[in-house]
Amino acid sequence: KNNGGCSEFAICNDTELTGRTCTCKENYIGDGFKCRGNIAQELLRNSNTSRFYYHLEALSIGDIAGPGPFTLFVPRTDILNSDPRVKNWIARGVMAQVIRYHMVGCASLLYNDLKTVTNITSLHGDPIHISYSQNSLVLNNKAEVILSDAVSTNGVIHVIDQILVP
Repeated sequence: KNNGGCSEFAICNDTELTGRTCTCKENYIGDGFKCRGNIAQELLRNSNTSRFYYHLEALSIGDIAGPGPFTLFVPRTDILNSDPRVKNWIARGVMAQVIRYHMVGCASLLYNDLKTVTNITSLHGDPIHISYSQNSLVLNNKAEVILSDAVSTNGVIHVIDQILVP
């Protein structure tokens, strides 16, 4: 019923009388108790990041369907829902550029990696400035990373508290 305590994306194998092993299914990574899929699947599974996924879909941004690796800086769903600029960007046809500014290709950068770099280039083509001080990772001197290192099969997701603007 509950997959023997394993992740819903894992295979549970009984070993001996009371033991079991949990192994993530193909195309998932993890320890068997927690298994993660690709970036798109992980964005959808988390209410903090699901709105970003819907923008990717609506704008037909297919970058993250590839093997990656990617690093995503995802504004929380409530911020994407409440920021009045979003409707304006959609109306002006520039929302795809704004969304792609939150994505970095060819790198799966964890929080500790980001602490050691000062600039990275987004898929939009513009640089994102990174600073680290007082135990906070801040992008473009404005957006703070509030949840980090959601690792997926083709990259990593970090949740931020503001929308980045190229």
